[in-house]
Amino acid sequence: MVSFQPTEDEQLIRDTVASFAQDQVRPAAHDADESGNVPSGVVQQAWELGIVQSIIPEEFGGAGDTRSVITGTLVAEELAWGDLAIALHILAPRLLVYPVVEAGTAEQKKQILPAFAGDQFRAGSAALVEPRFTFDTAEMTTTAKKAGGDWVLNGSKCFVPLAADAEAVLVYASTGKPGHENVGAFIVPKGTPGMNVLGREQNMGIKAVETSEIAFEDCRVAAAQRLGGEAGVDFDRLLNYSRVGLAAMAVGVARAAFEYARDYAKERRAFGVAIAQKQAIAFMLAQMATEIDAARLLAWEAAWKLDRGENATREAVLAQQYAANMVLKVTDDSVQVLGGHGYIREHPVEMWLRNGRGFATFQGLAMI
Repeated sequence: MVSFQPTEDEQLIRDTVASFAQDQVRPAAHDADESGNVPSGVVQQAWELGIVQSIIPEEFGGAGDTRSVITGTLVAEELAWGDLAIALHILAPRLLVYPVVEAGTAEQKKQILPAFAGDQFRAGSAALVEPRFTFDTAEMTTTAKKAGGDWVLNGSKCFVPLAADAEAVLVYASTGKPGHENVGAFIVPKGTPGMNVLGREQNMGIKAVETSEIAFEDCRVAAAQRLGGEAGVDFDRLLNYSRVGLAAMAVGVARAAFEYARDYAKERRAFGVAIAQKQAIAFMLAQMATEIDAARLLAWEAAWKLDRGENATREAVLAQQYAANMVLKVTDDSVQVLGGHGYIREHPVEMWLRNGRGFATFQGLAMI
């Protein structure tokens, strides 16, 4: 029997994160977007909830909780409902920690995980997207070539969150011919010669979270720094974790915009009645709600298959693609519902539209 009801534990986690998003994240969103900075206090409070470090095994200082992708989708949606940029900042260490937990060697786990099991927020990141229009995860131009007992990285990456402060960056690069089976992931510690973090990117949306471009020029890392050792990693599976996470976050952004537009339409009156009673507005809101629920269910299906250890590439790709299109339509419709007010920065719908537009290019910015 198929059930769409979260378990008691999942619902408890969801409610906890939802309360945090409502009480701490949402109130900070506007000023964070205007200033271009995520409040450190909010980030630390999120860290204390164990959102990142809870799945780190006890032997490395973590809680040792079982990883649940479904739970991760619930958390990602609620945080993004609060604010996407702040959510991406909070979850950035997962881009490094989760792959190490999933596929790291014993030595890699010992090297990385204890640093992220403490009481204070620690920045970590991953570099996947490349600054070119034709970027394809199966045909990366960033390369990793063997040189003696080391790997040498050359190329460039963009949209790398918290790159300047990250303890280490997990860098994805081609180790040979095109194809996901030839993509390797390399743990590059902060300060490694040849890894140069360039200036902060000026993005249309997610303005509060710092993303940067990184250039790799004969960046040499030891063979032991290849995630998974000589065997490497299942890149498709890691990519699916990211795809589902982004789909869930798109649902969160869209839900925030829909709820704001719905409430506005109930209060705003024209010609003696609330505009929500106008057929055009009512139909638009109904369509928005339908699309949000559809995208959420696609994300949940992919997450369910990942939790079962099944190949979820088809489901994850569909969820990400559908959610990316959905969030752009819903946020744009939300601005339309508000009319002229939708274009005013005091109303958050314009920010959600800018943030929603980015999901088509956010590949690799989330991990659940």
